[in-house]
Amino acid sequence: MRAITYSSFRNNLKESIRQIREDAEPLLVTNKDAEDNIIVMNQSDYDSLMETVRIYRNPAMVEKILRGMRQAQHGDLHEHGLLDEN
Repeated sequence: MRAITYSSFRNNLKESIRQIREDAEPLLVTNKDAEDNIIVMNQSDYDSLMETVRIYRNPAMVEKILRGMRQAQHGDLHEHGLLDEN
């Protein structure tokens, strides 16, 4: 992860944001006091990260995912049509 000082971030805000967007890589913005450090990232990346956290907090969901992965590894695959939304 790239790091930049708070002053450099402030002085190069537009360029920093452009690079975050293009690279899809979070940016660590540092300050003298490490407790004031922040991470800047795309909203879509943040949303994806939070969805992953939500899934991993749900033991039943994790078990379904792991079961599906084990089935796929053993070649136990089945084709299904799309669910009817009505």
